Order: sequence, then structure tokens, then C-alpha cells
Amino acid sequence: MFNGFSQKTLDFMWGVRLNNNKPWFEEHKDEYKQCFLAPMKELGSEVFERINDSCGDHGFIFKVSRIYKDARRLHGEGPYRENMWFSIERPSEEWTSVPVFWFELSPEDWSYGMGYYQAKPQTMAKLRARIDKDPRKFEKLVAPLGAQTEFALDGDEYKRKKEAPTEKTAVWYNLKSFSLIHRQQNDDLIFSRELADRIVDGYKFLMPFYDYFITLDSDPAPVVKA
Repeated sequence: MFNGFSQKTLDFMWGVRLNNNKPWFEEHKDEYKQCFLAPMKELGSEVFERINDSCGDHGFIFKVSRIYKDARRLHGEGPYRENMWFSIERPSEEWTSVPVFWFELSPEDWSYGMGYYQAKPQTMAKLRARIDKDPRKFEKLVAPLGAQTEFALDGDEYKRKKEAPTEKTAVWYNLKSFSLIHRQQNDDLIFSRELADRIVDGYKFLMPFYDYFITLDSDPAPVVKA
């Protein structure tokens, strides 16, 4: 059971930032396992089980990130991550292009939400085709976002704006990829098991969005407009 992170969790992350080298990490490896990796696994496992129990079987798996960076992409930086995250998602060879739920903890802040790391252009084209077909249905889907403050829509927009069918769909229509994200500074919540409750409640709110977006890739290829 997850009972919160600890001050030692934060101390370890700051330690990695200031001492990102193998000798320091090997000296503090037990702290990594006990104060960082273990509670992250406990949190992810609990959230995963509770979401499956309350939202039905979506074929989800649960994964925790590695602390070791890809050696091919260090670019002169240290070999270890100062942050860690877990994800809840369907198995996919291209996990970056399908929607996932995630939680991430860094030395300064934490975030969680649902969305794409990088949606395929074809996926976003299919979203626009759905919006074109029934904009009112999409407006009804996203309407609850306007009545809450937990999650914000985030994503890069096209420089050349695309003409959306309605004003309310325009922001979605012009995104290259997106996520619905909550981010805040580290506070007492991360030291409490109430963090798990917050994440579960958030994922339940986001589940209708996930159910909508996960099916986009099964839509037929949209007809290219002349």
C-alpha cells in the first residue's frame, strides 16, 4: 500500500541533479530503491488496481520508468534521471503515439494526466475528421473540461491555423498532439496516501476522453480536402 513519498525521496532527486555520476549513484543506490523506486511502484500499482476495479477491463498494463537514461541520447549529460514516472496504458509497440495515463515526480513538482507523448499526424487528422462529422458530439465530450480546474489542455499548435467547424472545437482542431495535464509544486500531498486518491479520481474523470481517443486509429483514413 502506498503511504506517501518522503523527504528522503526529494533529497535523493536533488542529489541526482547535483551529483549525476556513477560513483555518487552507486553510493546512494539503496536510497534509490527504498525511497524512490519502491514508493513509486506502490503508488502505480495501487492506482492501476483501483482503476481496473472501478472502470472495467481496458487491457491496461502498468509500467515504471527506469532511472537510467538512454546512453545514445546523453549529449554530455549525466546517465541518470532525476525524475521518475509510471504509466497506465495498453500494450503497444509505438507507445509514444497512443494515449496513456501517467504520473511524474520531479525535484520541484509533480504532474499527472492523460494524453499523447507525440500523436501521429494521421491520428490528429482522424480526430479532425470526427469533429467535422459531428462537432456537437465532440463539444459534449469536452464540455466537462470547462467546469473544472484540475486539468488543462496542453499541446503544440499548427502555425498555419486550420478552419474548425465551430468555435468550441477550434483549439482541438489545431493541435499537433495534446495532453490533459495537472501540474503543481511539491507540497504535503506527495507525503500522503491521499495522493493516490487524487490520481484515481482524476483518471476516472479522464476515462471518457481516453475511451474516445484510443479508438481514433481504427477509423478509416480521412479524405484529403481539396
